[in-house]
Amino acid sequence: MAVKLASGQSAPAELFIWTDIDPQHDKDFNQWYEQEHMLERVRIPGFVWARRYRAVQAERQYLALYRTQQLAVFNSAAYQQAFQHQTQWSLQNFERMQNTMRRVMTSTLFGAAVGTGAALALVALSTTEQAIQAAQWGLEHAADLQSVVSMRVLLPDPQLSTPLPSEPTEGRVLQPFFVLEATDTQAVQQAAQQLGQSLGLSAQAISVFQLLWELRAADLPTEAADS
Repeated sequence: MAVKLASGQSAPAELFIWTDIDPQHDKDFNQWYEQEHMLERVRIPGFVWARRYRAVQAERQYLALYRTQQLAVFNSAAYQQAFQHQTQWSLQNFERMQNTMRRVMTSTLFGAAVGTGAALALVALSTTEQAIQAAQWGLEHAADLQSVVSMRVLLPDPQLSTPLPSEPTEGRVLQPFFVLEATDTQAVQQAAQQLGQSLGLSAQAISVFQLLWELRAADLPTEAADS
């Protein structure tokens, strides 16, 4: 079966923030995400959920993913208002972030997603063609991957993937990622390693994380309930 990756403004999308933080500000950084930033973003119309992860084996310490109904949400007035008018707490933490990678990605899910995994693996890819090969591998091996609950391809949008101040712009590469979610870190790491071996990737292409928190738009009280 031929694999086709989602594209265009109507495609499901994810905002992808992968970063380190100045260690002396780690506590404040986490409080900012938990008390303000994730809530602020998930309230934007078109956002579906936000998830935060801490690295188990990765180049950077923290990963945040935000799912939207469509790529077009990142061009909406509501998102642009939030993006262009950050809070003071946000600006402080942006200054403290280090080696940051910000991407807006189209998201293509393969197979049935059964809930949210406690562990996630990122497999860094080089080209769209390699992303298609990874997706094909996922389709062929889905039934054999123990404890893996979902797989998807994230493909960066060049126009929307503007860097944060802490991301070096020299040599910046917009690469696709293959994402696997599983019920534990060992299972997701093994699956990612199998994929990496199939594609001839180095061990450094694989990063593994544990879930810290998921916030869904459906979890938030409605305006009627607030009033």
